[in-house]
Amino acid sequence: MPRPLEHVRVLDLTRILAGPWAAQNLADLGAEVIKIERPRTGDDTRAWGPPWLADKDGRDTREAAYFLSVNRGKKSVTLDLARPEGQELCRALAAQCDVLIENYKVGDLARYRLGYDDIRRVNPRIIYCSVTGFGQDGPLAARPGYDFIFQGMGGLMSITGERDDRPGGGPQKVGIAITDVMTGMYASLAITAALAHRDRSGAGQYIDMALLDSIVAFNANQILNYWCSGTVPQRYGNAHANIVPYETFATGDGHIILAVGNDGQYAAFCRVAGHPELADDPRFRTNPDRVRNRETLLPLVHDIVRRRASADWLASLEAAGVPCGPINTIAQVFENPQVCHRGMRVDIPHPLGVSVPTVASPMRFSATPVEYRVPPPLLGQHTREILGVLLGKTDAELDALADAGVI
Repeated sequence: MPRPLEHVRVLDLTRILAGPWAAQNLADLGAEVIKIERPRTGDDTRAWGPPWLADKDGRDTREAAYFLSVNRGKKSVTLDLARPEGQELCRALAAQCDVLIENYKVGDLARYRLGYDDIRRVNPRIIYCSVTGFGQDGPLAARPGYDFIFQGMGGLMSITGERDDRPGGGPQKVGIAITDVMTGMYASLAITAALAHRDRSGAGQYIDMALLDSIVAFNANQILNYWCSGTVPQRYGNAHANIVPYETFATGDGHIILAVGNDGQYAAFCRVAGHPELADDPRFRTNPDRVRNRETLLPLVHDIVRRRASADWLASLEAAGVPCGPINTIAQVFENPQVCHRGMRVDIPHPLGVSVPTVASPMRFSATPVEYRVPPPLLGQHTREILGVLLGKTDAELDALADAGVI
């Protein structure tokens, strides 16, 4: 069965994380993704090591783990876009593609005659997606930015981290570049929607994706709390602004997450804890009561939970239907039987003669499953293949381009 996007060819002019994440999603869905990289250096993240992929003798290669994490399923073509010859080749490739994704600074590609207006002249059906920090318009459009900046500017760090009045209090960023990842996810959804629109109308279009917009949208539930109450959301550490008890608790030998989502679960927790009276206490009977009286209830729960070991709590709470869980290291995640059963690690043969591990896509289809056929490419691995097959360049022409440093 053909995969959903096997009829789609993507020209990927992105680097680092947000754009490559979007392009990898499309590759997972079957699209042919042609990644354009700078000759000799490539995507910035090729140099973001250690750690590196090890060869068959256990020695480090120059394939950075960071690059490997977001570039599976792609073909690498090197082009110097600062050169007129490279720009001409890129336009010719765009004419053969359904989608173009780029994350250059606003206006940069237009200077090379590779902006949307330039590309749609040679390909009116193109879906052209730009990923930038602040979008294509507005007072900050020309400003560059990184994920960390947007976590702060977009409000996420104001609600992430321990409360100011507690040890270690203060704003914290999330442990991954979540603004980049979410922008990549929104971009791949927008691109597939634009392709569906083109299937009906025949018309391509331009997509303007901004990291700041994406992280603001990501904060929607906390924003609605603010708009509906007039109260600015604060940091609660591992606690929840709207549900109690819903946070981490120290046990006798570690920590667990207790996530009581409704009154029935709270009553079940109280029974497991050996304190059914806390379920009948009018201060704590309903979730609104518990939220109002969190400063009274939580010290009691903390004191109860630390009297038993983590494994004891997890077994008892799971049997009673109370949502709970451990706090795993990354290593422990891949020891979890559910994660193993779901096949979240996939090893793909790599051109260097080893297997490269990759985190499986969470998208599961009954008829068109994600397949992992193509590993993250070596720099320029497919340059001659793509330029020869798609653009009809001869070996002599390719040799001349290589000698001139264009490819």
